[in-house]
Amino acid sequence: MRVLVLNPEYPPIGGGAGNASRHLAQALAAQGHAVTVLTAHYRGLSRREEANGVQVVRILALRRRADRSGALEQAAFILSGLVHTARLARRWRPDVILAFFGAPSGMIAWALRPWLKVPYVVALRGGDVPGFRPYDFATYHRLIGPLLRRVWRGAAAVVANSQGLRDLARRFDPAVPIRVIPNGVDAHRFAPPEARAWTPPRLLFVGRVVYQKGLDVLLQALAGIPDPPPWHLTIVGDGPYRPALEALAERLGLRPFITFAGWQPPERIPAFYRQANLFVFPSRDEGMPNAVLEAMAAGLPVVASRIAGNEELITPQVGVLTPKDDPEMLARALDSLFTAPPETWRQLGKNARRRVLQHYTWEITAGQYVALFREVVG
Repeated sequence: MRVLVLNPEYPPIGGGAGNASRHLAQALAAQGHAVTVLTAHYRGLSRREEANGVQVVRILALRRRADRSGALEQAAFILSGLVHTARLARRWRPDVILAFFGAPSGMIAWALRPWLKVPYVVALRGGDVPGFRPYDFATYHRLIGPLLRRVWRGAAAVVANSQGLRDLARRFDPAVPIRVIPNGVDAHRFAPPEARAWTPPRLLFVGRVVYQKGLDVLLQALAGIPDPPPWHLTIVGDGPYRPALEALAERLGLRPFITFAGWQPPERIPAFYRQANLFVFPSRDEGMPNAVLEAMAAGLPVVASRIAGNEELITPQVGVLTPKDDPEMLARALDSLFTAPPETWRQLGKNARRRVLQHYTWEITAGQYVALFREVVG
């Protein structure tokens, strides 16, 4: 089967959706399918390359930052993507198009559908679903909502990566059937170290440094723990919220205990998981967070907010869920773990990796997508 993947994010640019599209594309290729990815170009990157069986084509999209893009860059990707997708599809003749995000990628597939006659599948990621992160996207969703409905209804299938995201999408358009195919993780790449010290607490967060991720709640929680052990927190990622977060750390007297590692290229990320012994993820909204899957694959216990995605991944056997936006409850959860014996941490981490291997590898996810593709191709 020939699969064309559209996504403005693809490593080394972008965040979770970019990583997901790369791993899924490579898993599909490993299963014998021909995969081409059309993504945004970024300075210093090759326009065309082949990596692990996947053909990657990078097109002009005015991308200015590796970690995020704005409305102008999204619009540029749509315009450029219309031309390049049409040319590529006529020459290569894909069987199906997989559009990561209803906007912008889904808009490209929808607009070209009458001419190309290629069925497309929309993979919802979160930010492209009205109601997700209303504090950031409410106006954007009001503007694109009518077009999103057309994109979803024109698709051969619409897929959410968690039950919670599906529920949110169905509230926006109950007429569209939405399936759930979860994210996966590369369990070989994100493997535990041969030996890990479980004390003192070495906390880790990986993700964009934005309001959505709830890092302000985490800092307030850490500041509220009475007589904690000598913990250290490493924040891997960057974003517009970082200056405010650093200022908050200073005000709370936590700055000496926190390392802001900034944005890191994908090849460096596994080392951070191996060096940590507890993963924290106090996000306010998610689809299904890749970072939590990576932490679980790396054998880390997880303390996270009780939201969509996290609720499906984290059981009491692998970690602790606390209400979002509740620093007091998060402080209690962390304090409880801080006083628990190292064997408790070790067992939680062991269970986390076992859960990933049983349910959340990219091979499993790719198999579910292939079954869907075969259904829509007919």
